[in-house]
Parts: sequence; C-alpha cells; structure tokens
Amino acid sequence: MSCASEFVPQLRSRGFRMTPQRMVILHVLHHERIHLSPVDIYKKARHELPGITEPTVYRTLDFLAQNGIVRTSNTASGRLTYEIAGDDHHHVTCRECGSDIELKHTVLETIYKTLETASGFNQIDSHMSFFGLCPNCQSS
Repeated sequence: MSCASEFVPQLRSRGFRMTPQRMVILHVLHHERIHLSPVDIYKKARHELPGITEPTVYRTLDFLAQNGIVRTSNTASGRLTYEIAGDDHHHVTCRECGSDIELKHTVLETIYKTLETASGFNQIDSHMSFFGLCPNCQSS
C-alpha cells in the first residue's frame, strides 16, 4: 500500500495522520483509477483491511473529499462516486447505454471564468457531468 503514502505529506501538513483506513481507501482508489461508489470501495478495502466497516469507509471518504485528496462525482443514475483528485476533467455520459467519456477541463475553462466573474464565486468545483446520446445510440 505504499502507493498511498504519497498522500501522507498532504495530510500531515494539515495536522492529520495517515490511518490504516485512509491508507487502504486511497490504495483502492489509486489502483482502480476509475470512479467507484462507496460500496465498491468498501468491498475492495475489506479484502486488504478485514476489520474496516462500511460506515468507516463513508466517513473516511467524506474526510478525504473535504481535504481535497479525493473528488466526488455523480453518475447518470445519480449514484455518488469517488476518485483520486488530480487533473480536472468532466464527463459526458450517454443516457441510453451509459457509455462515458472524459473531457479535459480546458474545454470548459472559459465557461468557468465567466461563472466566476458573473457570480463573484471562486474555486467553483471543476468536475461536471453532462448527459446526452452517444453516436452509437443516435444511429440506432
């Protein structure tokens, strides 16, 4: 689980420590490299840390999200998922088949700047999900 140790300095700089629960959850997210639901994370984490409980996974994910180490996202079905925070990106998901592509944040940067100027808000969350019909579903 040493791959998750890269997050130790981020936690320590904020006065927190790396617990076994945080380590195993970060390990799962780092190696899966996809958005996972809390239940999926729990199922994978309990193989590496058998004593971990589902409520602990939820609390730990909330803590990691509040500290900018993981990022939340919603799927087309409204399901909450998590991934390691990293490159800002967005998703376009097909309403019919559920296929999903990622878009780099640079595609929407101008829109975010306009939102910040118009609203006075800053640091607007830069992870959006859009829904439409993919080329395959359009043709059928």
